[in-house]
Amino acid sequence: MDDSTSANGPLRVLPGTHRLGLLSDERIGLLRHEIVPVECLSPAGGVVAMRPLVVHASSKSREARPRRVLHIEYATRLDLAPDIVLAVA
Repeated sequence: MDDSTSANGPLRVLPGTHRLGLLSDERIGLLRHEIVPVECLSPAGGVVAMRPLVVHASSKSREARPRRVLHIEYATRLDLAPDIVLAVA
């Protein structure tokens, strides 16, 4: 919806971490120092696609302009976790 720039808190990922499976907070903390993060920059109307398990974060924007995004998640099943069940209408 808006440009994603280095100044407005873009999504950052640690490439390849989705291949490591579920990670503990401690392991993620270590990976932060081992893998160089990549900023996912995109112009307004662009698309950023990622695997859900890739270690990712974003920072607070340093600009007054908004950074609006549309976040869509796809799943192959409705029971995503033991305590989360989605109803189909």
